[in-house]
Amino acid sequence: MKILVVGGAGYIGSHMVLHLLEKDHEVIVLDDLSYGHRDNVAQAAHFIKGSIADQALLDRLFQQHQIDAVMHFAAFIQVGESVSHPDKYYRNNVVNTLTLLDAMRRGGVMYFIFSSTAAVYGNPEYTPIDLQHPKLPINPYGRSKWMVEQILQDYDQAYGLKSICLRYFNAAGFDAKGRLGEHDDPKTHLIPLDMRAASGRCQDIKVFGRDYDTPDGTCVRDYIHVTDLCEAHVLALDSLCRENTSDQFNLGNGQGFSVQEVIDVARQVTGKPISVTDAPRRAGDPAYLIADASKARQILGWQPQFTSLESIIKTSWAAERAYTRL
Repeated sequence: MKILVVGGAGYIGSHMVLHLLEKDHEVIVLDDLSYGHRDNVAQAAHFIKGSIADQALLDRLFQQHQIDAVMHFAAFIQVGESVSHPDKYYRNNVVNTLTLLDAMRRGGVMYFIFSSTAAVYGNPEYTPIDLQHPKLPINPYGRSKWMVEQILQDYDQAYGLKSICLRYFNAAGFDAKGRLGEHDDPKTHLIPLDMRAASGRCQDIKVFGRDYDTPDGTCVRDYIHVTDLCEAHVLALDSLCRENTSDQFNLGNGQGFSVQEVIDVARQVTGKPISVTDAPRRAGDPAYLIADASKARQILGWQPQFTSLESIIKTSWAAERAYTRL
């Protein structure tokens, strides 16, 4: 198949491009490089610099290439920034996605894989979180993703555009073969921050709250390796083309690791001390976020390969060491 990957120069998108090429798909990448990096894009992919906000560019792209499906990784994802600048998030994550969907319709492309998020659920009413859990996002980032999911339902009903929404929990890790590496971008996620503390690129990391109702008092999260995420996308695309039916899936390992456990394993893997500073709780941080991804396993036949925290962190440390030349 010929697949358009929007946001294909970013962290998950660039891993997706590699994964698709390994499956013998033809890949076109569209990325404006506002967050992505050109050297992340595999040479075998056809790269176009541009934005999904550019209707004329999208129309030319769909006219010139016989694209079979689109995978969308071009959203903004920083929760805190979405609270400070909701206009940026609604414009890019919702309005620009609408521009892309309408260009797809004009170009006759009717298969769409959407990177959604566990943030559509909001504060969990129970764990693990299944697909029936209420959708009550608590920030503009989560709301923007949930809006697109609802738009996709309406576009299926009205226009026959078929989509699969994949709700990620905590994506982590790097390509185990070392083909993609770290970049010096601002990081807000725990494992990349651990790696930077271990390599000396930052002094310490913050633990936001030690008084949660968890075994060690720190928040518990479900981490999923980026390569396992990519495999789920390929399986979702296969299912979409085979069944011609829209659907939604959670993607997570189904097991939780606390912030302190992540730090402890990072220390073991890196052999570095990793300094920690305790800080107050952050507003809106639930004690547990764990996925019920049983539907993806049952329907898609998805089987994550990187199920241990150690295996995920080892690939992150390898990328950090390559970047810092340790």
